[in-house]
Amino acid sequence: MHPLTMLQALALLTLANGAPVVAKRLFGAHFTQPVDAGVLFFDGRPVFGPSKTIRGILAALLATTAGATLLGLSPAVGALVASGAMAGDLLSSFTKRRWGRRPSSRALGLDQVPESLLPLWACRGMLGLTAADVALAVAIFFVGEVVLSRLLYKAHLRDEPY
Repeated sequence: MHPLTMLQALALLTLANGAPVVAKRLFGAHFTQPVDAGVLFFDGRPVFGPSKTIRGILAALLATTAGATLLGLSPAVGALVASGAMAGDLLSSFTKRRWGRRPSSRALGLDQVPESLLPLWACRGMLGLTAADVALAVAIFFVGEVVLSRLLYKAHLRDEPY
């Protein structure tokens, strides 16, 4: 893969996963409708939990689509990356709720891999990525997300240091 493509992909992943955090800071308690509407799964636990909001998904879609355009990529790539990242994030939350973990709890790997693997795999053809490229980008995103989360926490932009 071309190094510029790797940087573009990582930038889009960062936008998709960071936009909901920024939207939460910007809007506070406004527009906090949970994606699962508070519905419980058959195990009596929330499907995703209250921290997965429509506001966050819309913020990811808007920011990543716009970001793709600014990076010289198709808006469709941005929308696909955002959709995949949010699907991966919802999958992680669904899994953590089944494990009895509270919303926003940490699950190293589960918090990083689906939200990077799904979007990268989905847009691999559009970006010319091989399976090895996707694996490398997921690994870089994993390390970067762990480090960046701690920095954002120290800057009071995240509620948890992960």
